[in-house]
Amino acid sequence: MLIISDVNGIPIACSEPIAGNHNDAYELVENFENMAQSLKKSNIYIDGLFLNADAGFDTKAFRESLCKYDITDNIDKNKRNGYDDDLLFDNILYLRRFVIVRTNAWLDAFKAILVRFETKKSHWKYLNIIVFYVVLLRQL
Repeated sequence: MLIISDVNGIPIACSEPIAGNHNDAYELVENFENMAQSLKKSNIYIDGLFLNADAGFDTKAFRESLCKYDITDNIDKNKRNGYDDDLLFDNILYLRRFVIVRTNAWLDAFKAILVRFETKKSHWKYLNIIVFYVVLLRQL
């Protein structure tokens, strides 16, 4: 499951659950598009924002999708892609990615979602959404 969080680590959007035998970039653009449309329906505008991501999300299609929404990407370069160094990358901004790591640690504290015992995708997604609410309430 892909998660978009704000600068404080509060999850604001998530994708549909993805099987564990896929890499980070599996159906990345489609999942991001769905999350962006969901945010737009909720009157949360993502135009002009920054997005930090690790090298697993470094694909040309994903960067183009972010550009379509006027989102500035700060994605660590995947050395296996083999393109030039003409991409902008702000290492100081990238260090703020620890917020995402911390959010994932918060989510891992909930044993119901750490190990996926649920057999239905929808049940597991809704458990995650309940946990998102708990994380939000802890920050208030």
